Amino acid sequence: MMKNTVYFVFAVVFSLLNTACEKDFEEINTNDVNPTDVDPVFIFNNAVIGTSFATGQLKYDAAIVQQIVTPNSGLLTGGNHNQDNRFASAEVWDDYYETVIKNTGDLMNRIQDDPEHSNLLQMTRIIQAFTFMVLTDSYGDIPYSEAGKGISDQIVLPRYDPQQEIYTDLINEVKEAVAALDDNGAAVTGEILYGGDLDKWRKMGNSLLLRLGMHIINADNTLARQTVEDAFAGGVMTSNGDNYVIRHDSNFTNPIGNFLNGSEANNFYLVDTFVNFLNDTDDPRLGSIAVRYVGAASGTEQVPANASTAPEDQVGMPMGHDNSTIGQAAAGLGLASFYDFSQVDRRRMVKIGAPMYLITHAQTQLLLAEAATYGWVSGDPAGYFEAGVRAHMELMAEYDPGCAIPVADIDRYIADHPYGGTLEQLYNQYWVVSFLNGPEAYANFRRTGYPDLTPNPYPGQDITGEFIRRITYPSSELAVNGEHISEAVSRMGPDNLDTRVWWDR
Repeated sequence: MMKNTVYFVFAVVFSLLNTACEKDFEEINTNDVNPTDVDPVFIFNNAVIGTSFATGQLKYDAAIVQQIVTPNSGLLTGGNHNQDNRFASAEVWDDYYETVIKNTGDLMNRIQDDPEHSNLLQMTRIIQAFTFMVLTDSYGDIPYSEAGKGISDQIVLPRYDPQQEIYTDLINEVKEAVAALDDNGAAVTGEILYGGDLDKWRKMGNSLLLRLGMHIINADNTLARQTVEDAFAGGVMTSNGDNYVIRHDSNFTNPIGNFLNGSEANNFYLVDTFVNFLNDTDDPRLGSIAVRYVGAASGTEQVPANASTAPEDQVGMPMGHDNSTIGQAAAGLGLASFYDFSQVDRRRMVKIGAPMYLITHAQTQLLLAEAATYGWVSGDPAGYFEAGVRAHMELMAEYDPGCAIPVADIDRYIADHPYGGTLEQLYNQYWVVSFLNGPEAYANFRRTGYPDLTPNPYPGQDITGEFIRRITYPSSELAVNGEHISEAVSRMGPDNLDTRVWWDR
C-alpha cells in the first residue's frame, strides 16, 4: 500500500512539473541575449575589412614588380625566385573567397528583394566586383557566376568562368550598382568605408570602373574605351578624401603590418630597382617609405638606435639571391650583412595600425592622364599627371606623421619632373603610387610592360619566360574542384606561372 502511495505522489508531482514546463517552455528556451538575425551592415563591414590584401602579395606581386623581396625560400618563395609556391598562392584566394565573397554572397541573397536595403545592396555589388577583379587578375579563370552561393544554393564546387566573360559582367555590375544608388533611399548607417556617403560611393565605383576599362585596353579596346568614357562621365575620385582605404587599429590590424612586425620582421627588403629609381629622381617619398638599420649584422640589431630614414643612406637589395648568396652580395656593397639593406619602415608605413589603400585618387588621376593621352577623356594629361603625383605624396602623412612630406618638397619635385608626354613616365609613376598595392602594381606591369625591369636572374626558376604572368591555383582547389579546373585550363592554358590571363596581350 505504501509503495502504491509513493507512486501516486510521484505521478502527481511529475504531472504538475511537466505542465509547468510546457506552459513556460517557449519563454524558458528563448535566448534573449543571442540575436536571431545578423545586422546586414555588420556582414557588409566584415566583407569590406576582408578586402585588405593578404601577405601573399609580398611573396608574389611585390617581388615580381621588384619593390619588396626576400632572399628566403621555402614558404616565402614565389616572385623572389620565380618559383611556384601553392602555399602562397592560396593566401589571397582563401582570404577573398572565404572572407569577402562568402559574406557578399550571403548578404546579397538576404537583401536583394528588400527595398529598405537597396543602397546597401549596391555597395555590396561594388565591393564584390572589386574583389572578383583582384582574383581574376591574379589567377585568370575563376569561380564567378556560382561563387558565394554555398549558403544560398548549396554550390560547394563552383564552375570556373572565362575571364573575358567575368570582365564583361563586372563592368555591367559596377555600372548598374552606381546608377542604382538612390539619394532618396534608406540611408546606410554604420558602414565603415564612407559612412553612407553616396557621392563618395559613386566616385569610388566609377574609379573602379575606370580601372576595369584600362586593364582590358589590349584585349578589347572598344569595350575599354566605352568603359573609361562612362566612368569619366559618371565622376571619379577628386581628392584623397575619396580613397578606398581600410583603416586599421590594434584590433583590426593591417595584414602586411602584422606580418612584417611579427615573425618576418627581418626577412623582407626593398629592391634596389625601386630604391634606385626614387633616389635617382630625388623623390622625397623614399624618406617616407624606407628605413635602413645601418651596420646591422643580425636581426637583433635592427633597432631604432641604428635606424636611418635619410634617402642617401638607403641601399636596396638586388634580385636573384637566396640565403647562400645574399651575404656575399651585401659584402660586395660594403654592408655588414643582408640585415643592413633597406626595408619598408615597419614602425611607420607598415605599422600594424597602418591604413591600406585599394583604390586611390592618385592612381585614378594617372589613369586619366593615360586616357586623356588617347583622347578618351577631356582634360590635360599633364594636369592629371601632376595631380596624381601630388596626391600620392600628400598621402604619405596618413600612414604616420613621420612619413609626411613638406609642401615645399612636393612642389620642388613636381617642378623638376614635369610630364613629358611619354607613357613610360606615366607608368613608372603608377608603379610608385601603387606601392603596397601589389595586385594593381602587378596588373599594370603586365598590361603595359613598365617599368622596364631587368628579369630576375635567379637560377632554377619555374618559368620559361622573363616574368611570372599569373598566380597558380591553390592545391586545395586542385584536390577538391579538379574537374572545373580542368575545364578552365582547357580554355586558358596550363596551370603554371607562364600562362597569360585573357587581358595580358
